[in-house]
Amino acid sequence: MRNRIVLGIISLCLGVLVFSLQDPLVKAVSGGYPVTEVMWIRSIVALPILIVLVRADVGLRAIASKRFGLLTIRAFIQFSSYTVYYLAIAALPLADAVALYFMAPLFIMAMAGPYLGERVSWQTLATVLIGMLGVVVMLRPGAGLFDWAALLSLGSALLYGFSQLMARKIGDTESSTVMAFYQNGAYLVGAALVAGTFWLAGITHAVHPSLEFLVRPWVWPTTPDFLKMAACGFVASAGMILLSQAYRLAPANRVATFEYTGIIWSPLWGFLFFNEVPRSTTAIGAALIIGAGLLALNTERRRSAGPVLAASQDAA
Repeated sequence: MRNRIVLGIISLCLGVLVFSLQDPLVKAVSGGYPVTEVMWIRSIVALPILIVLVRADVGLRAIASKRFGLLTIRAFIQFSSYTVYYLAIAALPLADAVALYFMAPLFIMAMAGPYLGERVSWQTLATVLIGMLGVVVMLRPGAGLFDWAALLSLGSALLYGFSQLMARKIGDTESSTVMAFYQNGAYLVGAALVAGTFWLAGITHAVHPSLEFLVRPWVWPTTPDFLKMAACGFVASAGMILLSQAYRLAPANRVATFEYTGIIWSPLWGFLFFNEVPRSTTAIGAALIIGAGLLALNTERRRSAGPVLAASQDAA
């Protein structure tokens, strides 16, 4: 059990690092292309990679799973999560978008009880409130600086958290590569459906950067921009597998907090590629959110260790 948890933590940390590379790539093309085109090209590139990985891991027959419905639902929840997250980073500094997204581990811990039957203590739930305080500090309500795109990042975190709990629930029979394959399929189908809907409705322009990134019509990309979108396919393939593997191997409330390792990368990419310097409120809010997550992890570890210690004392 301990080895599975360690492997889950390592997989999650690597997955977060790999996935963080998508943020600057997507933000770099968000001013000239629609998010649906970016996701579609990314998914086309990832498709043959995932087919090879599935075949090597469990065989292509595993794609025709008896749990097709759950896999498909989870995949489209992931599609929704990443779509709204990409819309958020089109309008927000990377550090802000990612810090708000880091409510995901707290959402995972809060939902692990009702969805997975994993016992969640009241102390853990209290840390969710501390995390929400961090969100309030970052959003600064009443300061006249609020951007509703921040709510997209929070919504993405909630959807992502639920999808990873689903990965934990179905991971006893489904491999991480199969789950990643279904996710990629949802991105392909979902992106085409969303783009087609806006095209048929004649909606091609919006004022807000996030909405503009959503409704802008597809155009033929330049070679450098195409390579950026294609690179996301390689990044996504590795990231989806690593994150799915993490939640398949270990209890959600033991590994979720390691999502916070991403806070190392987002300010770095924002500074290096977009000259973004995080505001003081971003740093304070992120510290509260991350601190809440670390406190929740420590609480869950102590609670889990309690029965083990008691059992060993009884045995003695």
